[in-house]
Parts: sequence; structure tokens; C-alpha cells
Amino acid sequence: MGCISMKKSCKCSILAVILCNLMILVSVTTYANSAEPPSLVILINNPPDDLSIVMMSNENQPEAKVRRVAWEGYFAFYSSDMQVNGNYVFKVTSNGESFECTFNEPLRRYNEVLTLDIATQELTRGKYPFRSVLLVTIRLLLTILLEGLIFWLFRFRRKRSWIVFISINLITQGILNIWLNSETSLMPSYLILSLIFGEFFVFLTEMVVFPILINEHKKRIIRIYTLVANIISLIAGGYLISLLPV
Repeated sequence: MGCISMKKSCKCSILAVILCNLMILVSVTTYANSAEPPSLVILINNPPDDLSIVMMSNENQPEAKVRRVAWEGYFAFYSSDMQVNGNYVFKVTSNGESFECTFNEPLRRYNEVLTLDIATQELTRGKYPFRSVLLVTIRLLLTILLEGLIFWLFRFRRKRSWIVFISINLITQGILNIWLNSETSLMPSYLILSLIFGEFFVFLTEMVVFPILINEHKKRIIRIYTLVANIISLIAGGYLISLLPV
């Protein structure tokens, strides 16, 4: 009877984790996108330092505002630069040479992201292949390693405790990081707000689930660990947003 009861408790707890974290997908979306102006961002891998992009299809010919993070460059145009007919022509200049590329589709999103391949001079909608998988994997692994170190410092040694720790973090942090990476916004300030709000749901979920599924220490110690780990994870996550592409 004890084993059956434990299995039911585990299933209910895992279901609670999933439901609580799905709330992030709904609640944080509204919260994070409430103030950001409409934008069109051209994403480029390893852009040259002197690369510039001018929107030739706009009579004012605005130049993109540039921000670089790690290996990516973001060349942004905002609402005043948008074209009513959706026909965009861009002039890309670097090292004294230039070429033009076009995008002849209406924008579909409040914050539209295009990707420019410098080698082929091709401009496409969306982010480049495998980008999401790469970034989510990097952030998820770093988070689990950091919280795992804290877990070990709190003297959790049992195999069951570690299985619960890894399983719950894969669900909670996985959902959070997948959502963060699905955002069309590439502005760190808005994503940090999303991270804070999302981590709050993660914290609540783990405060409920960990004391139920882990019995290696007293519940008070487990809750203290959860609080410390999530505070440090939030600080580290905000720092990673400033260092890594988002």
C-alpha cells in the first residue's frame, strides 16, 4: 500500500509541475510584451564589426540600430521605419562592399525576426536552424549544473533525491527556457522581466514538489535549499541573458 500511495503521489506531483509551468506560457507572455514597441530585427551570425544595414525601401533610409551578443548581431528597425505594403529592401555594407537583399512578405508578428546569411546574401523569416535547441540546451545544462552544486552542498547524497532533482528541473527549467527562447523579442530588458516572473512559478512549483518527493532531510532544509537555489539561479539566469544570445 505504501508503494502504491507513493506512486500516486509522484504522478500527482509531476502533473502539478506541468500544470504550474504551463501557466508561465500564458501569464508571462502578456506581462513581458506589454510595453515593447513593434520591431523588425535582422539576425546575423558572426557579423563583421563594420557591418551596417540601411532600409532603402523607406524614403528616409533609416540605418539599423545594432546590438551584438556573443556570436550574434541584432540589426533592429522600429515602428516608424515599417513599410505599409510589406516590401522591404535593405542595403548591407561591410569592408567597403555592399549588396541589396529584399523581403517581400507582410510582417506577421509584433516583433518580427529575420535571418541574413552573409555568405549567400539570403534573407529569410525566423531564426536559423537548430538555434533554439542549442541555446535551450546551453542554458538548461548550466542551470542544472549550478543548482546541482548547491544541491550537493546541502548534503543531498541519495540516488532518489538526485533523480527527483534532475527530473523536476528538466521539467521546470526546460519549460521556462523553451518559452524564453520562443519569444520574438531579442531585448534583454524584457526577457529579464520574463525570467523573473517565470522563475517565480518555478520556485512555487519546487517548494511544493521537492518536500513531497524528497525525504533525505527535514522539509525545512529542503525548502531552504529551494529558496537559495532559485535565488542564485535567477541571478545567474539574468547574467546569462546579458552574455548569451536569447
